[in-house]
Amino acid sequence: MTKVITRFAPSPTGVLHIGSVRTALYSWLYARQNNGKFILRIEDTDKERSKKEFEDNIIDGLNWLGLKHDEFFRQSDRSVFYK
Repeated sequence: MTKVITRFAPSPTGVLHIGSVRTALYSWLYARQNNGKFILRIEDTDKERSKKEFEDNIIDGLNWLGLKHDEFFRQSDRSVFYK
């Protein structure tokens, strides 16, 4: 059987909001309920609007809510996979 892997991939162009929290919560709950992995992938490829403080806000907010990720990726660090 394939292991369940879910992902939450916000863009750090603003602070964490209730709609994003809901999406992350559903993804996190599904992974936990199925003994899977919850991946946080920051979609920071929009260099003009992405800001480190928004990325930090998203990560801190999810941690404060107890939505701990199992793996973390920053999309800009993975551009080699998309060339």
